[in-house]
Amino acid sequence: MNSSIYKQEQKRNRIILLLLCFILLVLSFLFLFAGRYPKGGFTFVKNLSENSMMKNIIVNVRLPRILLAIMAGAILSAAGFTFQMLFSNPLVEPGFLGVSQGAAFGAALVIVAGSGSSIMIQLSASFFGLLALGSSYFLAKKFRFGGWLLRLVLSGIAISAIFSSGLGVIKLVAEPTKDLQDITFWMMGGLWNSNWNQIFSIIPIVVFCLLVIYSYRWKLNLLSLQEKTAYSVGLNPKRDRTILLLVATIGTTLTISITGLIGWVGLIMPHLSRKLFGSDSKAALPGSMVMGALFLLLCDTIGRTVLATEIPIGLLTSFIGATIFIIILSLRHQEGKA
Repeated sequence: MNSSIYKQEQKRNRIILLLLCFILLVLSFLFLFAGRYPKGGFTFVKNLSENSMMKNIIVNVRLPRILLAIMAGAILSAAGFTFQMLFSNPLVEPGFLGVSQGAAFGAALVIVAGSGSSIMIQLSASFFGLLALGSSYFLAKKFRFGGWLLRLVLSGIAISAIFSSGLGVIKLVAEPTKDLQDITFWMMGGLWNSNWNQIFSIIPIVVFCLLVIYSYRWKLNLLSLQEKTAYSVGLNPKRDRTILLLVATIGTTLTISITGLIGWVGLIMPHLSRKLFGSDSKAALPGSMVMGALFLLLCDTIGRTVLATEIPIGLLTSFIGATIFIIILSLRHQEGKA
């Protein structure tokens, strides 16, 4: 590829990224006025100071919820993109090393123990999510079969199965009329409990994780290659991969400790970003972040406005994500036949 074509692609990618950011800002503002109060749909208020109820809903309910949707979508997409690049596998996502299963086990454990406060659920889910990552990493070092990435894959499968079994036992002994319902709702994902305290409790760490991942966008292309190739250009692939896996997992775990399990964002958005921006992670990674934020913001707004009863966001992301996944595979199959 000559320099002129490369510069044209860079310019095109910058324009698309700026356009997506602009759309995200506009929709974030518009969705502040979308909800069930005072009536379904959009309700624009000229003077919020004269409507204290509407002002309180916008400032203390909808605004933190929108910010959480943007932040969660960005970190889940960034983590998914990172995992797919590091494992050279387009079918992996943030819960690949048992992180999601560990977080679900931790949250369910606190709920059944009777201390169902949001802070305890957040701490327990984060702890067991990180424990799942550490266990997968430890087992991968103990395994004596295959290369490093293959050992991580196998250990992740084993740890996921262990935590899934533990979660099944917890659901079996949980009180059906209360605890089991709380666990079920948490696992379906939702932003209905978002507030400023939760935002402030995770935003410094999640933003730090996003910045670290973003700073590695130049190296992700090389880290997806074999270790000998990465070493030959002056990288330390084991160290860099460990840093990225740890940062992506911490950001993901902190997020889902509040939002519950939200699937398909980290799997589908990196695919769409690479289709739009190309395979170069320098453009595709930030594109994936913005597209993930847009996707989760749209899903959350649909979930809280379409019906009188809120639709859990995890159900929407699964349905829409699976539909997009089918379309992507169908298009690839057609291209392969042609």
